[in-house]
Amino acid sequence: MNTFSESWYRVANQKICLRPGVKVRRQTFRGERWIVLENPFSNEFFRLRPAAYEFVARLQPERTVEEVWQQCVERFPDQAPGQESVIQLLSQLYFANLLQYDLAADSAQLFERFKKRQQRELGLNLLNIMFMRFPLLDPDRFLVRAMPLARKLISPFGAVLWLLVVGAGLKVALDHFDGLRHQGEGILAPNNLFLLYLGLVIVKAIHEFGHAFFCRRYGGEVHVMGVMLMIFTPMPYVDATSSWGFRSRWQRSLVGAAGMITELFVAAIAVFVWANTAPSILHSLAYNMMFVASVSTLVFNVNPLLRFDGYYILSDLLEIPNLNQRAIQQLRHLGEHYLFGVKSSKSPANNRREAWWYTVYGITSGIYRVVVFSGVLFTVADRFLIIGLVMAGVCLISWVTVPVIRFVRYLAANPQLDRVRARAVAVTVCGVAVLLILLGIVPFPAGFRAPGVVLASQRSQIANQTAGAVEALLAESGSAVKAGQPLIQLQNPELDADIASSMARLDEINARLLNAMQTNSADLAPLTQLRDSVTGQLKKLSTDKANLVVRAPHDGIWVAPAINEYVGRQINRGRPPGRCGGFVRARPAARRGAVERRCGHDRLGKLLARDSR
Repeated sequence: MNTFSESWYRVANQKICLRPGVKVRRQTFRGERWIVLENPFSNEFFRLRPAAYEFVARLQPERTVEEVWQQCVERFPDQAPGQESVIQLLSQLYFANLLQYDLAADSAQLFERFKKRQQRELGLNLLNIMFMRFPLLDPDRFLVRAMPLARKLISPFGAVLWLLVVGAGLKVALDHFDGLRHQGEGILAPNNLFLLYLGLVIVKAIHEFGHAFFCRRYGGEVHVMGVMLMIFTPMPYVDATSSWGFRSRWQRSLVGAAGMITELFVAAIAVFVWANTAPSILHSLAYNMMFVASVSTLVFNVNPLLRFDGYYILSDLLEIPNLNQRAIQQLRHLGEHYLFGVKSSKSPANNRREAWWYTVYGITSGIYRVVVFSGVLFTVADRFLIIGLVMAGVCLISWVTVPVIRFVRYLAANPQLDRVRARAVAVTVCGVAVLLILLGIVPFPAGFRAPGVVLASQRSQIANQTAGAVEALLAESGSAVKAGQPLIQLQNPELDADIASSMARLDEINARLLNAMQTNSADLAPLTQLRDSVTGQLKKLSTDKANLVVRAPHDGIWVAPAINEYVGRQINRGRPPGRCGGFVRARPAARRGAVERRCGHDRLGKLLARDSR
């Protein structure tokens, strides 16, 4: 700690104090006591350690900063902050509008600080353009009026009711899992996008009111509600940061989880509506609400790697305030200390365990954000190319161009690098060179996936030429077969009887012909014609009997998925029991997703094109 500072003269004779409206609360994080300063007018919070608060609490309009600091040094020689720490502390409190100057110009300075803060927030919004926020109204009066009803639901009775409804909804969803999965295939279809967005707005509005009611239930205030552009999609949001002032970490965690709690309750009700309605707008809207409540909750809200509900819950449970900010500071410290050689760099962690948490969280959250947002961009671009390209361009500027410019300025002008600037530049250049070599020179296994239409080089619809009952299956569906190979054995007792009758009839005609040759030659011509007719009929019956064995017309794949169900059942003549597809080949499709299986459809199932290689 630096006891003295060369800049002390700038603040030593100032007479300042905390603003009268500032509220002071105590909190405990990881066994350490912290003091929370709350500005109720701007809904801002500032955490101090007890030693720093001992100095801030003694600031009075009639005493100078020098006098207060000397008093703290005399009373707490081992814990009193140094002059450099006091300057930094007063600067932070000043920009948080928590200090009051006994000067007439302070009002103008307050307004200037407010404008600068707005500009800074606007800059942060532009950098975080995927999640820009626009405050619109104050919902606190409505929350106060509705609190008697909300108080009954935010109670043990409400918890039991929630468990019953969500449990029943989960059972109904499991019972109808196949239907849910089937309908989910068209969730991004153009005719479903409006209902998907409508369900998203409804669910997220209820989600945000859940945060607001829980916050109000435990004594917080909610004065801001507006619209947030979540991945360029307008969504409602509320500012429930007053919960940060709660002493109980469990209350803070409940406020953070309130949105997910209400979402799951609404999703369970939507399951009941979906399961008990026929296909209609209400049926589809209920399904979209279920989808939003499940997917968005898992990907965004419950996951602590993004700064949504799960992040604040984890921060409260670990009792590590400003987890994301400290994780970034820890990664910066590691880079400055071990790569750039800045010996004065300090870690924000108080111990090794905290340092480990900061490092792991900073790395994993960065990777997860890249994966999630890249997936979102590719998904949008796959369906809507122009919108995806616009989103990619904006994100490239805010996430790549701006950070690179800031990093270059940091290397060029940051005073902390004065003694190691050459090393910092060299390490950066080497890192960029290694990255370029890995991406552009070093060979890596490469491959690509291209859409195509799967076509059989030869395919035939196999139909039995003779009616009969399926007696035996001589080849399994899906197996490779050769030309002429038996596939199905049919049986037809009536055909055997007809053949026996025709043969007896032919024997009779032959006997009559022999008799006519000896006694009546006039009957020879009619009997000869009759014999030819019966012979032709007998030949046809013999062919039909041979056709009771269904054979493959050419080499290929025998496909008849439901043929096992027809064993013992009668199949009329011309009814196709399956198909035989030749070895398949592929050609490019007209568009992505245009892979077709044009294989027909009959009573026994679809032909599934398969590669026989």
